[in-house]
Amino acid sequence: MDWIINLFTNSESVAHIALLYAIVIACGVLLGKMKIAGISLGVTFVLFMGILAGHVGFTGPTPILTFIQDFGLILFVFCIGLQVGPGFFDSFKKGGVTLNLLSTLMVLLDIAVMFGCYYLFFDTSNPNNLPMMVGTLYGAVTNTPGLGAANEALGSVFHDNVPQIANGYACAYPLGVIGIIGATIAIRYICRVDLAEEEAELNKQEGENPKAKPCHLHLRIDNQHIAGRKLKQITEFLNRDFVCTRILHEGVVTIPLQDTVFNLGDEIIVVCAEGDASAISAFIGSEVEGELSQASEGETELISKRVMVTNPQMNGKVLGKMHFNSVYGVNVTRVTRQDIELFASRNHHFKVGDRVTVVGPEENVERVASMLGNSIKSLNTPNIATIFIGIMIGIVFGSIPLAIPGMPVPLKLGIAGGPLIIAILIGRFGYRFKLVTYTTVSANLMLREIGLVLFLASVGIKAGAGFWETVVQGDGLKYVGTGFLITIIPILIVGTIARMKYKFNYFTIMGMIAGTYTDPPALAYANQTCSKEAPAVGYSTVYPLSMFLRIFTAQIIVLFFCGA
Repeated sequence: MDWIINLFTNSESVAHIALLYAIVIACGVLLGKMKIAGISLGVTFVLFMGILAGHVGFTGPTPILTFIQDFGLILFVFCIGLQVGPGFFDSFKKGGVTLNLLSTLMVLLDIAVMFGCYYLFFDTSNPNNLPMMVGTLYGAVTNTPGLGAANEALGSVFHDNVPQIANGYACAYPLGVIGIIGATIAIRYICRVDLAEEEAELNKQEGENPKAKPCHLHLRIDNQHIAGRKLKQITEFLNRDFVCTRILHEGVVTIPLQDTVFNLGDEIIVVCAEGDASAISAFIGSEVEGELSQASEGETELISKRVMVTNPQMNGKVLGKMHFNSVYGVNVTRVTRQDIELFASRNHHFKVGDRVTVVGPEENVERVASMLGNSIKSLNTPNIATIFIGIMIGIVFGSIPLAIPGMPVPLKLGIAGGPLIIAILIGRFGYRFKLVTYTTVSANLMLREIGLVLFLASVGIKAGAGFWETVVQGDGLKYVGTGFLITIIPILIVGTIARMKYKFNYFTIMGMIAGTYTDPPALAYANQTCSKEAPAVGYSTVYPLSMFLRIFTAQIIVLFFCGA
């Protein structure tokens, strides 16, 4: 039996440390799946299990706990950056600027409410109270990377006896999850929102503003002004981006090239964006029911094939410059990226993981498929080199000191901010440097979750030893109460402004709030309430900037105020 006792008590052994993390993470994840009133804490329950383990003395050497904590944080924020990078800059388009400004206002109001509660309810002469309020802030807004950034900044300010702000985080987090959803519901009643009317408005907007989804048209050439003209001339004159995939001329179906001449009575298949369909149809001719007949006997048979882009050399290539039509006599008509189907415009940049539809003679389609890669097996292997190259650059970038007057120590983006920014940039522009950033959704989620649970477990274990004295016997109830105020006040203010002044759809506001607080349970609740994609769009629009601001402001608060 001594070997079992030794396994649980010898904190220096590798087996003990591995067992410690396995128990904390496994129990935390399983307990986090429990729902109360339909709401669960998810993997964040790992933090509470870590606190319990640390409180009963089931712990490990501090240097090892610190290493695992920091490595988990790096892995977590880097994978987030890779995920949001492609859409980070696009989020500022098409009304996204207003949503991001509202989201930024909410982040700043969270900080303002935190300082207000600190000066109203706490002893400002105690140097540990403000750091604990920073932990409470990030529990209230359910943002774990911000907690990690604040922890790192505190280490550079205090060096020894760093405040265990995870205790404040743990106090505020449960009511933070509930408060986000509760405040969102309160906005509905404050602004007298009718959910049925909001859904109807979304349906109307979808009809008025069609997305760039592919639209197939079977047209007969009736316009005598384009008869006798080449496809290239017609495309330039119409000034609309479309692909002519097949043409029926004198009973023979072929793939039209740029020099193909159109004649009255010819029938063509056109693929274009939904928004351009009516204009193209009006210009070329009337729509025809049915499909074009296949080529007659002796003619080349045309096929349509879905091809996966897996060749790293295709990363970043522009479709219009590949000359698939003129060289191979085939057309690329559709592109599917991240389960969203798009029209294949000439300006489309290929990325590894794209699925494209290629139409043309079978032999030439196979040649293009070979050029694009079309090896699904190769995508199952994560691009480990890109991940660790990015982490390496991110750590160096985050370590650059920026001396700012009034700060006790230079500002650094640190191991949270540096890798996050580099990951966003690599996710968006990596193809220009021949970096393949594609990872499957499941692989990205796996790496993120591993990083997150390692970080939470480490923070909890380190904070557990003093949890009872700091929270239960100290100002624990104050942290719970002030955390709840930090959660709901900014949501009620900004949510009402978004609705009453800017007239945003209520479901978009729900997604914006969930994205600003980086809170998946709130997004899940919004998705259950709405049958449309508006909550997810609002969430993804503000999530990248909000995540960056949460991490950046965490360090600013600590370095400017906690070190004073």
